[in-house]
Amino acid sequence: MPLITYRKALNNALAEELLRDENVVIIGEEVAEYNGAYKVTEGLWRRFGSRRVVDTPISEAGFIGLGIGASMLGMRPVIELMFWSFAYVAFDQIINNAGCIRYMSGGLIHLPLVIRGPANGGTNVGATHSHTPENFIANTPGLKVVCPATAYDAKGLMKAAIRDNDPVCVMENTLLYGERWDVPEEEYLIPLGVADVKRSGTDVALIAHGRAVLTALKAADILARQHHIYAEVIDLRSIRPLDEEAVLNAIRKTHRAVLVDENRPFCAVSSQIAALIQERVFDELDAPVVRVCTLDAPAIYSPELEKRQLPTAERVVSKALSIC
Repeated sequence: MPLITYRKALNNALAEELLRDENVVIIGEEVAEYNGAYKVTEGLWRRFGSRRVVDTPISEAGFIGLGIGASMLGMRPVIELMFWSFAYVAFDQIINNAGCIRYMSGGLIHLPLVIRGPANGGTNVGATHSHTPENFIANTPGLKVVCPATAYDAKGLMKAAIRDNDPVCVMENTLLYGERWDVPEEEYLIPLGVADVKRSGTDVALIAHGRAVLTALKAADILARQHHIYAEVIDLRSIRPLDEEAVLNAIRKTHRAVLVDENRPFCAVSSQIAALIQERVFDELDAPVVRVCTLDAPAIYSPELEKRQLPTAERVVSKALSIC
């Protein structure tokens, strides 16, 4: 099984879907000859041509609107955002159009559309390029939200997103593009809305999505080696649809939860998970649900300070020890 980067796994998924279905097109800024800002689309323009891999002006509202219109006419566009932070200038298209068209047409119009790109902080590019918008997007009925944590998941979830008949927003953590995992060459899909147990344990559940899963796994290693506490690590994979049973089963098994989340704490994804646990399995808890989130301030430009702002394994360990 080849060891490839998260970036290459996404590239392979896009290439396979472009080859499989002539209705799949890629649209975005510099996705063609330049190969994409983070090189996820490298080689696709040369292989599939400018009718399938389409460069656009710097106008997020314009090219997302183009994708929505194309999908209404039977295409399956994959829209690349240079940064998910730039999606805010296109929220009318994403929220009011992509999110609502199926509902407002009485189910007559499907919108097979993928919007993808890098999100989250940690790359020292400042506040306006470091947002974590999955909680905003997941708050809109009609939109699906996916946050792959590994190259294996990135390929399988991207292929499933492209074949879905509803709009799917894929949040790729910028810091993961150069990381490597084993990824099969043969085709596979990962269903949207199915979480994964990345590590089995009995003492506490560490529940995370996106790159925070890797932080949780590192914390689980420290807890086992230094404190003989065995953590179960749940990777949500999809924020919406959410695999609620995976979360509830982890609580029934461990009776304690630390939620690890690169959102800021106010109205974060982890807020929804905490509410779910309180409402459905409160009697299973032996301790309060606790959270480790990004500190509640705009992303800090200083590299050293931004490292301290994001969740760390040490903060996760400290929270776990406080309830175990």
